[in-house]
Amino acid sequence: MNIINGNVTSPKGFKAAGNAVGIKKQKSDENMGPFESKKDMAVIVSEKPCTASGCFTTNVVKAAPVLWDMKTVNNKITGIVANSGNANACTGQQGLKDTEDTAAKLAALIGARAENVLVCSTGVIGVNLPMDIILKGVKSTYALAGDSYEKGLSAAEAIMTTDTRSKTAAVTLEIGGKTVTLGGMAKGSGMINPNMATMLCFITTDCAISKPMLDKALKYCVRDTFNMICVDGDMSTNDTVLCIANGMAENTEITEENADFEEFKKALYHINKKLAMDCADDGEGATKLIEANVKGAANEEEARKMALSVVSSSLLKAAIFGEDANWGRVLCAMGYSGADFDPMAVTIEFRSAKGIIRLMDKGTPIVFDEEKAANILSEHNIFIDMYLEEGSGFATAWGCDLTYDYVKINGDYRS
Repeated sequence: MNIINGNVTSPKGFKAAGNAVGIKKQKSDENMGPFESKKDMAVIVSEKPCTASGCFTTNVVKAAPVLWDMKTVNNKITGIVANSGNANACTGQQGLKDTEDTAAKLAALIGARAENVLVCSTGVIGVNLPMDIILKGVKSTYALAGDSYEKGLSAAEAIMTTDTRSKTAAVTLEIGGKTVTLGGMAKGSGMINPNMATMLCFITTDCAISKPMLDKALKYCVRDTFNMICVDGDMSTNDTVLCIANGMAENTEITEENADFEEFKKALYHINKKLAMDCADDGEGATKLIEANVKGAANEEEARKMALSVVSSSLLKAAIFGEDANWGRVLCAMGYSGADFDPMAVTIEFRSAKGIIRLMDKGTPIVFDEEKAANILSEHNIFIDMYLEEGSGFATAWGCDLTYDYVKINGDYRS
């Protein structure tokens, strides 16, 4: 597998574009925050129909496009249209109609049917889409579509909301003597909590792979990537991960769990992990990326519970922002995670590029150098390692610190 500088246009047969169509409220240049992107619509189209797979929010309240995609993902897909600035969530029957009409508009332009187009939205909840703007925007954005790196980047920029930067990834690998490429883009900064978040992720590939195998690979990869991040504990109505494969690499189709499948799964995992970590790192107002590693749990599921609980703790996130080695908050979060373990056998360490410090050793607190601990926590990437003696379960979760700016950003999100 080779990591390349690419995005959704990197695989063969895919075009994309991002455009400013007027959905977002635009602030004047002098008042525009660093996170704000004027672009608010993206399209991705494939030269050939694609096999598709998706993972969606587990929130009972699902946005109209999520409901559309959950059934449409079972069809052959030729295009995706996504808008930012309006989530089309909690919009009743009108929201469902607006989603279908959006799909139908792109479908008409590419010579397909509405049920061959996936739709995603992100932004403010509870507001109907401005359909005159949406439909004109689909047409104008589709007209801009191309297969260059820049076109893919513009699409990634168009799905941003409070993100401070676009998020893309791409890899190549060899399957059956053919070069296969995967490219992805994502957005996510706030309202992020397992399972998944206010995040959208689109992955394209020219690999030939059957739907059952694509479903299996995506579900496996999402479980340990997008389902292992937390920014603020709020689960979205819109989060969606979509992967579409057009088979244009002309490899022998992957139809079973063989060596080719394992190689594809590794590549897909890399894309998902990179984009998921980018979302955690770009958490609203964040100054630090936190990685929590649990080793020695009774099993993987128990480890997952504890790792997620730690990166989800508001108290721990605030302590990391203050560069305070308050390890008690780590143990506390492990304790209410629902996992079963012996607290008297837990070892906790904090580490960063500036070193490592043990704070608790097999249930016994250690008198540690506070100055050294603060220096370690002054770095951007902070690692929290928890060692247990229950079994061989291991899991990693990612989050960010909780800062003053998080409140500022969300205090005026609709204004």
